[in-house]
Amino acid sequence: MNLTTIIRPIFSPRLRDLDRYSTQAQQLQLNVLRKLLSKASDTQWGHQHAYSNTLSYEQFAHQTPVNTYEDLKGYIDEMRQGKADLLWPGKVKWYAKSSGTTNDKSKFIPVSKDGLHDIHYAGGTDCVTWYLRNNPKSKLFDGKALILGGSHAPNYNQKNSLVGDLSAILIENINPLVNLVRTPQKKTALLSDFEIKRTRIAQEAIKKNVTNLSGVPSWMMSVLNCVLEISGANNICEVWPNLEVFFHGGVAFSPYREQYQHLIPSEGMHYMETYNASEGFFGLQDDPTDPSMSLMVDYGIFYEFIPMDEIDNERPTVLPLWDVEVGKNYAMVISTTCGLWRYLIGDTIRFTQKNPYKFIITGRTKFFINAFGEELIVDNAEKGLAEACKQTGAQVLEYTAAPVYMDEHGKCSHQWLIEFNKEPEDINAFARVLDQALQKINSDYEAKRYKDITLQPLEIIKARSGVFNDWLKLKGKLGGQHKIPRLSNKREYIEQILALNE
Repeated sequence: MNLTTIIRPIFSPRLRDLDRYSTQAQQLQLNVLRKLLSKASDTQWGHQHAYSNTLSYEQFAHQTPVNTYEDLKGYIDEMRQGKADLLWPGKVKWYAKSSGTTNDKSKFIPVSKDGLHDIHYAGGTDCVTWYLRNNPKSKLFDGKALILGGSHAPNYNQKNSLVGDLSAILIENINPLVNLVRTPQKKTALLSDFEIKRTRIAQEAIKKNVTNLSGVPSWMMSVLNCVLEISGANNICEVWPNLEVFFHGGVAFSPYREQYQHLIPSEGMHYMETYNASEGFFGLQDDPTDPSMSLMVDYGIFYEFIPMDEIDNERPTVLPLWDVEVGKNYAMVISTTCGLWRYLIGDTIRFTQKNPYKFIITGRTKFFINAFGEELIVDNAEKGLAEACKQTGAQVLEYTAAPVYMDEHGKCSHQWLIEFNKEPEDINAFARVLDQALQKINSDYEAKRYKDITLQPLEIIKARSGVFNDWLKLKGKLGGQHKIPRLSNKREYIEQILALNE
């Protein structure tokens, strides 16, 4: 009898709870809301919003505003100084560093003990639960899990709080028993220098019987390529013949699928998408034949949704889960056991079905590039271009940017198509200043650009005069309120404009 057969029954009872998603989603969500309000009723936020007397969803929605990070930042800053009972009961020690806002280079998302237990670790457990159900012959626990995480950020630490990537926080606080079935060793997993870390991970993992991988597709690919370099193998199956699944998330997997199939040419290899962000664990791909994910409705997260066509309204409609429609694009709003209240996280989703509620991620509330975890937003781009123009004397008229996805060497980049009103004397100098400015503005972009390991220096293509207007005219969108898509996670727009630029 293999170890997985022995461990499997531990996960089976949870399947009965997950089956309730099909028939009791509204009740499960209302149960979550009641627990949130009860737990937070004696906090400063709870007193301010009368949670001890809040008896219904309608009351909660009426008494609590929709918030951005800037709205909660004052509370979070005090919590990081060690003040207790502000947004959530007790003191919150850990904070997940995330991509910044318009005003700050980084956000610090509180990660409470309750949040670790009933959001993040709950998601990891359910990931395994569903995978084992779908794969009755799995030998998942008969080998090691290669878990690729981030690192702590000691330069952001304060006396009463610690900061790190969410994955590093999860590794730091995980049940010690889990370390028996994971690789690399904790010290290696938390290294901040990715160039050193990926080599050490490869060196340690090559010697193990790795059966499963967990991480962001772009960075995991870099590690796997390092494994091949060190081992001299032709593909990953020669190194880990029992590898059976990659639990992936963070960025869209579709651009990487073909490369992974080349790296891991096994008919028995499985891929399972997860939606785990600094703010919470939201979704899991429970059916390998369906690319959509199930919304996890009984964690410490209460969900609401704003129709995207109302996102810029002063008073947009905000809907509970049971009032959403299939096929519409929504911005997600969450209230959690980490002390985020009606928090607009910036992600957009579209439901593909109800009962159970399943969805796909459609992007961000604003234009962005997050092909490799860099989370570049338009505000970053505008500030970076302003600095490049200031230093070179150039003037930008129009622009758009998109990712260039990974080649066979695991390299990738950003490509910018810029129409200049006044061209810089040295386009390469302009590109260097822009790249450096983006790194100063956005900590996630800075991390991905580190030592040119994966994300290479950005490329600038000079656009001919009028090409953007020609594209708008071709689309019937010249004039009025129509705008050039500044950033896109796909190459659709930039390819169309490049074709006109020839």
